[in-house]
Amino acid sequence: MRKLFGIRLYLGLVLAILGWVGSGCPIYAAGRLSEYLPKAEPGELVPGANRFGSLQGDPAIAPAYKDDQLLGFVYLNSDFANATGYSGKPIQLLIGISTKGVLTGLRLVEHKEPIVLVGIPEKRILEAVNKLIGTDMDPVVRGVAPAPQVDIVSGATVTVLVMGDSIVRSATKLIKSGRLGAQGNSPTGAAPQATKEIDPGKSAIRDWQSLVGDGSVRRLTISLAEVNQAFEKSGNAAAAARPEEGEPGDTFIDLYAADVAVPTIGRSLLGNDGYDRLTARLKPGQQAIVVAGSGRYSFKGAAYVRGGIFDRIELIQETNSIRFRDRDHTRLGSLEAEGAPDFPEIALFVVPAEFNFEPTEPWTLQLLVQRVVGAREKAWVTFELEYRLPDVYVKREPVAQLPAAAPAKTPDKTASSMAERRDAAPPLAGEDEPLWLKIWRGNIVKIGTTVLALGALTLIFFFQNQLVRRPQVYTWVRRAYLAFILVWLGWYANAQLSVVNVLTFANSLLTGFSWEYFLSAPLIFLLWCSIAAGLLFWGRGPFCGWLCPFGALQELLNNVAQAVKIPQYRLPWGLHERLWPLKYIIFLGLFGMSLYSTAFAEQLAEVEPFKTAIILKFAREWPFVIYALTLLSAGLFVERFFCRYMCPLGAALAIPGRIRMFEWLRRWPECGSPCQRCAIECPVQAIHPEGHINVNECIYCMHCQELYFDDHRCPHMIQVRLKREKREAMSSPSMRSGGKGPSTIITAGGKPVALPRAEAVTPPPT
Repeated sequence: MRKLFGIRLYLGLVLAILGWVGSGCPIYAAGRLSEYLPKAEPGELVPGANRFGSLQGDPAIAPAYKDDQLLGFVYLNSDFANATGYSGKPIQLLIGISTKGVLTGLRLVEHKEPIVLVGIPEKRILEAVNKLIGTDMDPVVRGVAPAPQVDIVSGATVTVLVMGDSIVRSATKLIKSGRLGAQGNSPTGAAPQATKEIDPGKSAIRDWQSLVGDGSVRRLTISLAEVNQAFEKSGNAAAAARPEEGEPGDTFIDLYAADVAVPTIGRSLLGNDGYDRLTARLKPGQQAIVVAGSGRYSFKGAAYVRGGIFDRIELIQETNSIRFRDRDHTRLGSLEAEGAPDFPEIALFVVPAEFNFEPTEPWTLQLLVQRVVGAREKAWVTFELEYRLPDVYVKREPVAQLPAAAPAKTPDKTASSMAERRDAAPPLAGEDEPLWLKIWRGNIVKIGTTVLALGALTLIFFFQNQLVRRPQVYTWVRRAYLAFILVWLGWYANAQLSVVNVLTFANSLLTGFSWEYFLSAPLIFLLWCSIAAGLLFWGRGPFCGWLCPFGALQELLNNVAQAVKIPQYRLPWGLHERLWPLKYIIFLGLFGMSLYSTAFAEQLAEVEPFKTAIILKFAREWPFVIYALTLLSAGLFVERFFCRYMCPLGAALAIPGRIRMFEWLRRWPECGSPCQRCAIECPVQAIHPEGHINVNECIYCMHCQELYFDDHRCPHMIQVRLKREKREAMSSPSMRSGGKGPSTIITAGGKPVALPRAEAVTPPPT
């Protein structure tokens, strides 16, 4: 009956999750100005205003008044421009703008950006974006002034760029619509535009040279000299002081782009079969472009396999922009056009229908180029590849015949500097292979070291009986291994696992699993594979007791505390037994919240001090540092305090750890009754007073196994040793030859043991 109830409960949870996913919760839609407007005061967005008027038009804008005087308008950025951030959800901003087109105020009202994952407070993001306040957008619309740029916040490149772009583009679109009542009307004197569409009858196969020659495939080539000059002009002295090494004329990147939804271009570059597969895949309103590159700089980077977004390229068309995600991407091995070069990187991107991409209108592919200027700091400049579909592919209605399109022009290269701190992208291998494989090739030493460490731990576990029979060797092996895990794996390689990894994995199963995402972090991937295998053999112990850098830090600090005679406290068993479920409650709370909002769950995961103590090495805001130090201080008095009672990752591993197939920890019949020595000496109190080991709480430190074989501390083994020594004494020559001597006394464990006098042995007759 209980089994049937469990099956019903499991099915109910599955159906609930599927229902949640199918419902698309939470729902994000444009046209939500009325929902967000109450979250801001009028004067906050338009200085001097004291009330909002009725919403006007579609998309809606709200007039802002000072009594009866109109001062400006307030609108929602996502109603006018793309605002999809790193999380894949819109970043919602209320924007105030004057009747003359000057940005007057900003208010962030909703976002799902996991910027706190790298310790970045929201305040820093807003400080960077608020620099746009006061910008007169009318000259930008008229093309007499460049679009304003925001300063990049370290670790939040995509988030800040999306916010800045959406503010500028939405304001531009609103001004061009003429709804402000003053400036920004569409340029006068323009000829009426004819209806244009791609001519489906043009589908001839062409070679590479002809495609490049007439602009069907557009090219952007940047030399080392050009990229060095761009950083010099950016004003960033640190970036300019680190120029690219090599001949000035060497190629930094050779970038190509083309619209492969156009029949001739698509069939030429993808082949007939590839084009047919593409058209079958495209939904109404979708387009597709191919981007190919060679040189020392990767247009893909590594962010898309870490977080699913291509942050080095951006598609821009008028006021709309988008950064592609991994779900829009297909990797191509080669291009089918005759004479096409062999490119190390070729990507096919499907443009989402909601972008409203118009293939007959010009568009731009913007490339962000990074340069390392410090240990964790980078600077950025941008270059643009402009694309205009050749007129030969366009079909126009006869009623509005227009002149032929202007000849393709050489793409202009513009640059603007941005400061950025994030991990450097791995070097290109120059081969036609997945990016995750290039990342692995670039981390051979780290991967090899990690594999050796995991191999050593495997040997320790399989030969644990031989190791624990030598207590001093065991103690130093364990301490040395924990020191290596803390210093190298944790502080140097930053391979600290987190409950966030568990939540991300669960979320990927619900939203679209991708091996490339997990393979992009080689050390994390190797650790998870080893943990998965270890769960079958030993439960959660291999990670919690041996591979967790923060756990190693706790234990080593406690060893020092014991060495300097800091008192150690052992919680009463009743209290201890009621405290250890706390970590399971914390984990279930985080998991449940991740089903509603992964970003919020990741913020709550700060209950783990791993990021502060290991990843950022305490270089963080003081509340996080105090929290981490408090937990470590508690561990000085109660060994592994955080592991015992608060660690959600340990709880997450303990649940599947129940499926282990082997029992490696040995026990004697006397364990628990009457002997309590192992239970008393267990560092994490994982042994019940009855004698059995709770594998959910065991960190597999092997201390109980050291006692198990010690014939001077384990009562069972002491009895075995005494019996053995008695037999040896009884069979000794002195006992056989002298039966009248005194009893033999043997000292064992500091206690004398009297042996019975041996009977005289009568020699056999000769």
